[in-house]
Amino acid sequence: MSEICSTCGLPKELCVCETIAKESQEITLSIENKKFGKAYTVIRGIDEKEIDISDLTKKLKSKLACGGTAKEGKIELQGNHLQKTKEMLLELGFSPDTIVIKQQARRR
Repeated sequence: MSEICSTCGLPKELCVCETIAKESQEITLSIENKKFGKAYTVIRGIDEKEIDISDLTKKLKSKLACGGTAKEGKIELQGNHLQKTKEMLLELGFSPDTIVIKQQARRR
């Protein structure tokens, strides 16, 4: 017998909780410069209670062929991957209306 989702009451195979959660997120993509001037793509706004953030990080790192981590409710990916990350989040079922890219002002 399959497990039952405690939120929606459907079997885990038919559970729609994560799909609904993906459509209701407010996700912000930005670039941060870290140690030694290295650029990191930072993803904020993903609710850890509704979406497995470590699994999402693993998928993004694999597809983008980069390092990264999930900590303090945000995902940090090594390198500038704004557009590719947005495309991948759309492929994974996130709504295009909820993904915002914040451009960083360039320093001179």
